[in-house]
Amino acid sequence: MEPAAGITERLVERLSCAARMTILTGAGVSHESGVPTFRGEDGLWGKYRAEELATWRAFEADPELVWRWYDYRRQLIADVNPNPAHLAIARLESACDSVVLVTQNVDGLHARAGSTAPVELHGNIWRARCTREQTTLHLPDNPLSEIPPLCPKCGSLLRPDVVWFGEPLPNDAYERADEAACSCDAMLVVGTSAMVRPAASLPLVAKHNGALVVEVNVGLTPISALIDATLVGKAGDVLPELVDRILEHTGGSKSPSSAEAAETTSR
Repeated sequence: MEPAAGITERLVERLSCAARMTILTGAGVSHESGVPTFRGEDGLWGKYRAEELATWRAFEADPELVWRWYDYRRQLIADVNPNPAHLAIARLESACDSVVLVTQNVDGLHARAGSTAPVELHGNIWRARCTREQTTLHLPDNPLSEIPPLCPKCGSLLRPDVVWFGEPLPNDAYERADEAACSCDAMLVVGTSAMVRPAASLPLVAKHNGALVVEVNVGLTPISALIDATLVGKAGDVLPELVDRILEHTGGSKSPSSAEAAETTSR
C-alpha cells in the first residue's frame, strides 16, 4: 500500500508532541464498515424517511412502529464489524494517556474495537432510556424479544437512547466534548461532513484555543480551509499509518498484524 498523501514528518512530529489529543469521528468511519444509511429503498421502510420516524412525535403516535424500525436497524448493524480506522483509534487510546474520543455515531463500533470510554454525542442504538425515570440500560437482545420494550423496573415505555431530530444533545456528553475540544493540543477530525451542528463546531473550538486540527476525509469539507491539514483518503487507509508513525515517535507499539487485527475485529 502506498503511503497516505499528506502525512509529512513535520505533521507526525507535531501530533506526537500533543500532551492531550481529541478525536472526533463521524458517519464516514462507520460507512467504511458497511453501516447502511437506514433509508430503505423497498419494503416497509421504503415508505418512510428517517426524519419521519426518528422524532418524539412519531414515538408518541406509534411507539411500536418506531421500535420496529430501530429493531431493523439494530439487526443490520449487528452484521458489521469495526474496521482498521476503529482499531487504529483504539490502539492510539491504549498507548497514550490523554486521548478523548468523541463520536457522532450510534452503532457502538468504537467500543467493539476496544475504545473504553467514547463520548457518544448522539447516543447509542444498543441502549434504551425509560420514558418515566430517564434511566438508561443496555438492550442487547437482537432481535428484540418485546416490541415496544418496557422498563424492567417500572413498566413504562422504553425509548431508544439516541438523539432524535429536534432534540438537543445530552448535556453531559456535549460538555465533555466541548471541554476536550477546549483543552486539547491536537484534534483529529475523522469521517465527518462537518455540517451537523453543534458537533461541527468542535474542531473550530479546538482551533480557536490553539490546537493543531487535522482532518481525515475522502474529500474536502466546510472546515477544510479553516484548519491546519486535510489528509484525503479513507479513514481505514490513513489512520493505521498515521497512528503507526505517531507511536514510533512516542515509543508506543506498532500496529497488530493482519491476523491479530482480524481476530480483534471478529470478537
